[in-house]
Amino acid sequence: MKFYRDYRRPRDMPRTLPLFPLAGALLLPRRPIQLTIFEPRYLEMLDDALAGERLMGVIQPAAGDDARGQKPELFAVGCAGRIVQYAEIGEKRCFLTLMGVARFRIAEELEVSTPYRAAAADYSGFVDDFKEGVGQEDVDRRALVDALRAFADANDVGVDWDDIEKASNETLVNALSMLSPYGTKEKQALLEAGDLKSRAEILVAISQVELARGDDPTHHLH
Repeated sequence: MKFYRDYRRPRDMPRTLPLFPLAGALLLPRRPIQLTIFEPRYLEMLDDALAGERLMGVIQPAAGDDARGQKPELFAVGCAGRIVQYAEIGEKRCFLTLMGVARFRIAEELEVSTPYRAAAADYSGFVDDFKEGVGQEDVDRRALVDALRAFADANDVGVDWDDIEKASNETLVNALSMLSPYGTKEKQALLEAGDLKSRAEILVAISQVELARGDDPTHHLH
């Protein structure tokens, strides 16, 4: 096990990737996600990952299932994350931080003897994920911040505007995408966006739709 790896291109990534299906979860390159693992199959996956490349693929079930019980159908695209922190917290539970590395497409789901699933992962369509800041100069930052302000005001959400001001466009777009309180399909659209500009535009559009729904007296939240 190497405690530090520098992934610069698709060929630096392992071909086989263990899969962690998780509805409503969005992981993007160079952003962290924190998870609590307790199911025996995923604790075994964590053990195996720690003994190897320390990578796992976060991917959503296509039907929005939480991946318990039957084997759910998965979306084709997920994001590989590297374990950068973990802690045993008792009662056979582990707290885990993954740092996003790059998106992948499932080329083929593999027949495995492990209780968790694995796939042959294809990273070739996401070369720019390995390069920090690609496309961030094309992002309409004002539109993004305006949408965030409107959403925060409408939902009484506190925002540290000093941190927003200091963040790069890449950090801002990807962090807001991951923190957004939207559903499975919306999260998948944000994940699969072709570039940073497209992801920002999708995020703004979704936020505007949600705000419009909130203004509609016939719309009720469930």
